[in-house]
Amino acid sequence: KKQQGWRRRIFVQTDNGSVLGMEVHRSDKVQSIKKKIQAVLRISTENSDLSFGDHVLEDDVSELRCDSPVLLARSSTIHRSFSTPCLCPSKKESNAAIFLGGEEEEEDSRGPFEIVGGWSCCARIKRLIQESCAGIERGVEPLPAQGGLGGAYYFRDRHGKKIAIVKPADEEPLAPNNPRGFVGRRLGQAGLSRSIRVGETGIREVAAYLLDHGHFAQVPATVLVKAVHPIFHINSAWSRSGSKPAKIGSFQEFVEHDYEASECGCSRFPASAVHRVGILDVRLFNTDRHAGNILVRHNTTTAATTNMCNSVELIPIDHGLCLPESIEDPYFEWLHWPQASFPFSEEELDYIRVLDPAKDADMLRKQLPMLKEACIRMMILCTSFLKRAAEAGLCLAEVGSMMSRELDDSGETCSSELEKMCTVARDQAAQESALA
Repeated sequence: KKQQGWRRRIFVQTDNGSVLGMEVHRSDKVQSIKKKIQAVLRISTENSDLSFGDHVLEDDVSELRCDSPVLLARSSTIHRSFSTPCLCPSKKESNAAIFLGGEEEEEDSRGPFEIVGGWSCCARIKRLIQESCAGIERGVEPLPAQGGLGGAYYFRDRHGKKIAIVKPADEEPLAPNNPRGFVGRRLGQAGLSRSIRVGETGIREVAAYLLDHGHFAQVPATVLVKAVHPIFHINSAWSRSGSKPAKIGSFQEFVEHDYEASECGCSRFPASAVHRVGILDVRLFNTDRHAGNILVRHNTTTAATTNMCNSVELIPIDHGLCLPESIEDPYFEWLHWPQASFPFSEEELDYIRVLDPAKDADMLRKQLPMLKEACIRMMILCTSFLKRAAEAGLCLAEVGSMMSRELDDSGETCSSELEKMCTVARDQAAQESALA
């Protein structure tokens, strides 16, 4: 009886962004699930595989977690992406997710937002979701964000105040439903960065928040959600007016700020704030930390009791291009800021000292099971490197420089010091394995 009662709701997505919801039972086999998909989507699933995280499902589905995103892709390309939770309905599904295995699920039965990744989120983000839902019920429409290459939408509370920004995964640059015409790739193919695939930046946004222990770097609260709203974009002639596309994307707290770091010089930034952002970027191997994704906010309360410099807060955002699957050239805007050459404070050293990459890896596997293992290995590598470097007395600028590639005398790009160390370690491991 207990076995018969086991059932879970999952999302099956195709590599072009289509999605349908399914209810699976413990007795269900992969082949039977594929037959249901074939019947609904009217596509052949004979040469396709179902994958969850880094694993191709062979027969058993008991390892699936409730609300898990599962990818359906052709067998010849399944190795290219195992972790793309991008939801966008196809014509055959209508514009709302279809629910199989029981009674048909109404579009709004579960509300506009459902958390599907980062389940142990703080109470604040849950409150923001509730306030966003209240705003929608009151008729306060979300606003498309201007600028940028991907689709992003500001959701507001009942009073019209911006409180969250939602970035659908299938509207990322190069993704099938990018609203700015910047398309051309299927979900899971290489994106703007060769080590970060199309449709996977939202997962990394959540990972950055989860790894910012104690809100040390002030990453805004972020979760992965299934969101339903007609404002979301679908690049299709059959998109019907009034429909409500279902998508998965990042839901992030909107932070009030005075300006971006790109709009001013760095001289007024406190060293502690620069160090905190830098420590985060090193752990994440951030390939896109520019001044435009560091928000600047003046703390008026602090300004009244201390000097103006220490009253400035830095808030890092846009972490979609962190945790690449392999080492490449990072970009750290702060690398040549004077503050990066200051020694770490005792507080910062204590923070670094207690970081536990193995514990963080387990946490990410539980909170974001769709995050690839290669990304988790990158976090382990960079956190371990940071801890060793800080223990050796290196400053932030020295750490960042060792991770960055440089040009040789002929203008060719050289491997970074971190890459060289990894190569040596790999060769040593290979030799030891051969001798064993």
